This record gives sequence, C-alpha cells and structure tokens, in this order.
Amino acid sequence: MPKIDLAAVPAMKGSGYPPPFDAPCADRTRRRLGDAAGLSDFGVNLMHLPPGGWSSQRHWHSHEDEFVQVLEGELVLIEDGGETTLRAGDCAAFPKGTGNGHHMINRSERIAVYLEVGSRVQDDLTTCSDVDMMSANADGRFVHKDGTPIAGF
Repeated sequence: MPKIDLAAVPAMKGSGYPPPFDAPCADRTRRRLGDAAGLSDFGVNLMHLPPGGWSSQRHWHSHEDEFVQVLEGELVLIEDGGETTLRAGDCAAFPKGTGNGHHMINRSERIAVYLEVGSRVQDDLTTCSDVDMMSANADGRFVHKDGTPIAGF
C-alpha cells in the first residue's frame, strides 16, 4: 500500500452538526486518511482534539461498527454505562446496533490525538443519545428524531 503523505491530507476543523450542536466539537480537526488512500469500505480519520473539546455528540450507529485508538494524550470515553479514561495505546470499540451512545471529551490540558475507524454503510442511521438529532448516511441530513428538519439547516 502506498504511504499516505499526512501533510497533503487536508485538516478539516469542526463538525457538520447544525448549531448549537456543533459548538462542543468546533475546535476538533480531522484528516480523512481513508479517503486519501481511496478506501471505500471503511473510513479512517486522524483526529486532534484540544482541551475541552468533544469528539462528537454522544451517539450510536444502527449499521456501522466503530473503533478508536488513542495515539497521544488522554480522553474520557462517556457511554451509557459511565466514564472510562483512555490513554495513549488504549482502544475502544462500538458494535453497530447496540443503542449504547458514546463520545469522548478531552478533559486534560493538552491535545489528544486518536484514530477513528468506521464502516461506510449506506443504510446507517446515527442517533444522538442526549439531543434531539439523528442523521442518515443515505442523504447526510441532520433531522430531529421524529424526522422533521432541523430549522435553518
């Protein structure tokens, strides 16, 4: 496999969430390594999360498995069962369809770096656990849990 030139992979800041759900993730950066390598079955993202930042809204996937590995720093994984500290070298996995909402928060004083790996299933529905929002891979739109559009988005 050809080496990926990390410097050539654009860093995208923030998230695609509509306001105000985007605020906790506003300073995260993502480099889409899977896209840069031409992968189509799964995505791989190199993430940088500054102090105080969230990886995402707490969520779960209907049809996609998800995996993370912390490369540098420390994160707090928050899921239905509570909180777990993840440090460099630690991994976590989230099987599809469990309904176990998860996300990570950087409560430390330095940037955390981690890999995020997930399948790319067209039928996937991402449901947010703590806010009235969900999104389907089929169209990428964020809507309320009853399916109505989020105003202004």
